[in-house]
Amino acid sequence: MGRIDVRSAGSALGEHINPAAVLVMEEWGMDLFDAQPKLLDPGVVEHSDIVITMGCGDTCPIFPGVKYEDWVIDDPAGQPVERVRQTRDEIDRRVRQLISQLLD
Repeated sequence: MGRIDVRSAGSALGEHINPAAVLVMEEWGMDLFDAQPKLLDPGVVEHSDIVITMGCGDTCPIFPGVKYEDWVIDDPAGQPVERVRQTRDEIDRRVRQLISQLLD
């Protein structure tokens, strides 16, 4: 059976994780209260099979042999909780679809 390692990082380091995102992830049993934003590590990207970007444009490092997908998804920054829930649900749907493709 396949194994998928997942990492999350950004091309611009924020001061903290969006409080609304922390709240909506807690609804699913994920505790992000003490989590800190992480800066994208080019070394990790270089050794990845697939990289999902969400609008980082030219700031994302590009390496030969790495598959890239850019998901156009609304930025949850400054949005109300209900809108952040919609963003969470859209990312969940896309991740499940990607996992299904990767493990076929």
